Amino acid sequence: KDLRPPVISLALSPGSGLFMAVLIQMTIAGKSFIGGNMEITLAANLTGTSRLWQDPAGIPKFSLKNCHIALISVKTNLPNSMLPKVMSKFLNSTLQKVLPGLLCPAVDGMLNLVNVKFTAMTSEIPLGTAGTLQYALLNPPVTTETSIELDLKTILHQKEGKEVDLPMDQPSLASLPPKRDAATQLILSANFLSAELSILAASFNLDISNNMVLGLPPLVTTMLGNLIPEISTVLPPSQPVVIEMREAKAPVVTITPDKSFVQLFSTAEFRVSPSDSAPESLFVLDVHSNLEVQFAIAEEKLQLSLALQRAMGGLHHFSVFQELPLKGVLADIIHVAYVPSIN
Repeated sequence: KDLRPPVISLALSPGSGLFMAVLIQMTIAGKSFIGGNMEITLAANLTGTSRLWQDPAGIPKFSLKNCHIALISVKTNLPNSMLPKVMSKFLNSTLQKVLPGLLCPAVDGMLNLVNVKFTAMTSEIPLGTAGTLQYALLNPPVTTETSIELDLKTILHQKEGKEVDLPMDQPSLASLPPKRDAATQLILSANFLSAELSILAASFNLDISNNMVLGLPPLVTTMLGNLIPEISTVLPPSQPVVIEMREAKAPVVTITPDKSFVQLFSTAEFRVSPSDSAPESLFVLDVHSNLEVQFAIAEEKLQLSLALQRAMGGLHHFSVFQELPLKGVLADIIHVAYVPSIN
């Protein structure tokens, strides 16, 4: 007839799993064994322990080990004179038999809800259209007095299904940041983030044209001629230039206590793009960009935001002219067009 919200206390059982104590208060209504309607108001304490283990698929699972019900108080709407001690004992023993079958399945149901979360944690996560990420337990879960530690294996697949090799450099627990009370912490290595960005690197490719660098000198052959007089005589005048940015090597993530950085290794091919003929390559620069990275959490996803610190370049093939004047312009173009595209 009436079930009050339960009062739940949880504690971790070192080396085992979870201990729970649940205070339950309810009213049961029905026909009395002496005729008429009868109400039983009771308070009971449910205690249970659950084991945290690893199933064959590498997924953490909670399973109920035991469940006990202890009656705290039992009251009825019948006068005490109508409830002899023999009947009172009969009522108590009946409740002791009935309540576990009524209440313990609810604990199982709660654990199953947690297990569904674990299953979702280990399902494949799409990384846009570039590939997938999946977590699996590397070792059985470890339960201490203050926390549950899950040692996860990260599995990265490229779009075509090839698995990405990841360094198995497991940090010692002593080297990890201190755990915060009542918080879940997921610790990811710089090597893992580098590997994840390597899968996404193909989506960093960008063709930069004049309409994408507003506020900067026009991206035309005249600008290149002014910067590099050695080639001004061979450039067609006032023709649009397109810079094809392509990732040449896997990005590298570096994490320090103060700042974190992403290094990008790209090529920047400068092409003349006349309206009446096919684009013609002028030269290619190797570009090494150092970007500061800011991390944020949004809707259970890790977000990275990059900001250019500096860009260095070098000519990809032999040439008679110096590329130094281009470095400043290229850094501005990367800042205005390329980094926002990656973000």
